[in-house]
Amino acid sequence: MNAGVITVSDRSYRGEREDTSGPVIIEMLKSIGVEIIDFRIVPDEKDMIIDAMKTFADNLNVDLIISTGGTGLSPRDVTPEATLDVIDKRTPGIEEAMRAESMKITPYGMLSRAVAGVRGKTLIINLPGSPKAVKETLS
Repeated sequence: MNAGVITVSDRSYRGEREDTSGPVIIEMLKSIGVEIIDFRIVPDEKDMIIDAMKTFADNLNVDLIISTGGTGLSPRDVTPEATLDVIDKRTPGIEEAMRAESMKITPYGMLSRAVAGVRGKTLIINLPGSPKAVKETLS
């Protein structure tokens, strides 16, 4: 299995803050034998998120795309909306399982807007932006 990882963060994209969540995802995936094909940092811009996801799925033919960031409630959090424009079908069971795991740790887990679905043969999953939440959700 192979994967692409996308960090969605204005500040990391501009080099103002180190991305810590993307590397956590990469490390966790590699630890279970997943080959990382590409990793990108994009800003909270819907078109750029869509472009990265389509490139990974359509051109690089990855099996899995995991994004981190942009799933909250601020006006610039548009990762779920971008994902909905990219996927062919949702996988609500994955979304529900991630929320259920998050809610075991904090009631704020119910506020997650993370989306999961498929585009062609590629599974796409949104994760929260913090390294702690990434570990909890991806575990």
